Parts: sequence; C-alpha cells; structure tokens
Amino acid sequence: MPQLTALLFDVDGTLADTERDGHRPAFNKAFAEAGLDWDWTVDLYADLLTVTGGKERIRYFVEKYLPSFTPDEGLAGFAARMHKRKTHFYLEMLQAGEIPLRVGAERLIREARAAGLRLGIATTTTPENVTYLLKATLGEESIGWFECIAAGDIVPKKKPAPDIYVYAMQQMGLQPEECLVFEDSDNGIRSSTAANLQTIVTVNDYTRDHNFSNAVLVVDQFGEADTPFTVLQGDAGTESYATLALLQHVFNQGNRS
Repeated sequence: MPQLTALLFDVDGTLADTERDGHRPAFNKAFAEAGLDWDWTVDLYADLLTVTGGKERIRYFVEKYLPSFTPDEGLAGFAARMHKRKTHFYLEMLQAGEIPLRVGAERLIREARAAGLRLGIATTTTPENVTYLLKATLGEESIGWFECIAAGDIVPKKKPAPDIYVYAMQQMGLQPEECLVFEDSDNGIRSSTAANLQTIVTVNDYTRDHNFSNAVLVVDQFGEADTPFTVLQGDAGTESYATLALLQHVFNQGNRS
C-alpha cells in the first residue's frame, strides 16, 4: 500500500479565513484610494470568488457588472495596477496580525512536521501573501518548513486547472499517491482531483455549499480537542479533529477505494 509522505495545502480559505476579512476589504481599500466608489460587499464577493486569481477577479467584475468601464491603460493593465495596491493593503493587515490561521491549522502543521511528513503549498494567491501569512502566524522560520511554495502566476493556468498541484509535486519529486491535499472550494477540489490527489476539504462560509463529491473527507474546520469539527461528508473514524491518525485513516480509505 502507498505511504503517506506529504501534505499539500491551499492557503486562502483553507489555512486562514483570508477571503471575507482580508482580501475583500483590501480590494475595497485599493478602489477607494483610486477614487472609485466600488464596494465589494460580502454577498457580491461570493460571486467574485467563482473566479480564481485577484487580477482575474477584477476583470470579471468589470466585464460582468460595469461593462462600460474602459480605463485608458486597458482592462488588463488596470487590473494589474489595482491588484498591486490591493496586495499592499493586504500585506499591511497580515503584518498587523489581523488575519489568524484557522482553528487547528497551526497544531496540525507542527505535528506533521515533527512526524517527518513533507509539507508544500499550492495556491493561486501571490507568493508574498503566503510568506507574510506564515511569518505573521507561525514565525519567520516557518517559511523553511515548506519544501515548495507554489503560488500565483508560476503556472500558466490557475485553479481549477491542475497545473499548480502538478508543479508542486514535480518540484518536490512526489507522486499523487503519496500525498494528501487540503482545500476549501469547488475550484480547489476540481484542481486537486484533476491532478489525481486525495483531498480533505475544510469548508468556510463562502464554500459550504460547493460540490465536494470528489473529496475523501469534508469537515467544517481542522478543529481541536476542545473544539471538534463537524463531519459534512466522509468517514473520520473515531477522530473528532484533524490529527495525524485522522490523516492516515483518510489516506488509507482513499487508497482502498
């Protein structure tokens, strides 16, 4: 039977609830700075999240909701400029410690590392967003815990294409049957499934109703002993929060199916 060797993590919405209270207000700050009266509300942002990538999200918003908006620099140039400013504001929030990891995420990462599991990241957000989040929550040294931080535009196609996971596995010298992935969204599970990876989903308020039929386990959080998760799909065995025993249980289940 294959051995569980590595854990690959998505970031936004998976390791931290970055979308609603991080990226969304940062976009709004960038728009306000540019003199635009755009307000990406919580409900509107739920629609925008169907598109992965910040620059892509801006273009989608304009094309769908403001088709008459034609910036002098072109839509692609405008989106790139707004996204750069949005990243600035988002990093300020990270540095201020305003975006914590989700319950149980830090413990699981530390336990996995101590047990010798290899760690990697595969995300559509920028490398800077990843490193600032890790430094702010796990400390400067945590960057070195992850053998590969596959992020942003390092591959030609973002999720739901499998490219980012294929890239991460290539960089780490891994095969799909050695890995478990942690995701939170429909685009994420479509990406990992297309890369033939077993996936555990930790939903958030934006993704709770997505289609996760291809996941081996769906829970509402990583959880802790005193704050257990709720299993929404799959079999967690006797475990009530994300432990190494749970990961091995899920991994074995997936390899038997």
